[in-house]
Amino acid sequence: MGFIKDIIVAVKGFAMGAANVVPGVSGGTIALVSGIYEELVGALDAVMSPAPWKALFKGRFKEFWSLVHGRFLLWLAIGVILSIFTLAKIIEHQLQYHPILVWAFFFGLILASAFYMFRDIKGWKLRDVLFTVGGVILGLVVCTLSPTTTPDSTWFIFICGAIAVCTMILPGISGSFILVILGKYDYIMSAVSNMDIPVLIVFAFGCAVGILAFAKFLNWLLARWERQTMLVLLGFVLGSLVKVWPWNDLDSCAHAQLLRTDLLPAEMLESGSSADAYNVLTGLGETLDRQVPGAILWCVIGIAVIVLIQVMSHRQKKA
Repeated sequence: MGFIKDIIVAVKGFAMGAANVVPGVSGGTIALVSGIYEELVGALDAVMSPAPWKALFKGRFKEFWSLVHGRFLLWLAIGVILSIFTLAKIIEHQLQYHPILVWAFFFGLILASAFYMFRDIKGWKLRDVLFTVGGVILGLVVCTLSPTTTPDSTWFIFICGAIAVCTMILPGISGSFILVILGKYDYIMSAVSNMDIPVLIVFAFGCAVGILAFAKFLNWLLARWERQTMLVLLGFVLGSLVKVWPWNDLDSCAHAQLLRTDLLPAEMLESGSSADAYNVLTGLGETLDRQVPGAILWCVIGIAVIVLIQVMSHRQKKA
């Protein structure tokens, strides 16, 4: 049973990694609905505590490994890393050619995640609604920020890693979307796809520093104001839906249609934008309407994935 449990943790890590690759989807949400969120935050907090390191310095490796939840973190990291390096190119390609279907899938993921978070909160009061609404507003503000042009310097890549990884363990906020805001999403995805080791090392180091520092704060927050924190996080999840609405970026949708019809880049620019060009050449509205059934299907598949994760988590708790 121990090995099976490790594989389940790795699968959840794989799902977290897949979510973290896509702007608008939070790996923290996957951790939350799959039942490993509190253990993840607790394990990261333990790494920042002095007790396990004292044990390590005294040569008590088994005690250190147990205190930092080493087995859990190891298998989770295996799943996350495997997912990021295997799915980065696939998701990049699908977002380029089939954005509506991809965003519909992740819309279903987030919608189902919000449902399970809502279900777990009992005894709603007016102040609970206010906390949730506040989270929605903050989520909407974050998701409607515009990307900026930023440097490719080593120090800034480190900062990007430190900031983005914090949101990767925070349900409802996408680390990849933070990279979009910082203007480094394509840059980091390209580094992953092309195995640009220097860039990846700097980014990973920033992630390590950021996640350990933030996990300590988040663990403290959950220990004192768990209900309020979860209500705000629920609001973040709901607010993030605006970012992954399948038809949110019509220009990208039109660009994908142009790519699939093998039109030359010069033709795409004739009308000033991909949306205008495609609208003139083929009729954008008609094409988007034809994709509604596919979008609904992939949204349902996304919901089913979360339900499956919930079922696996429930069975694991019973075991």
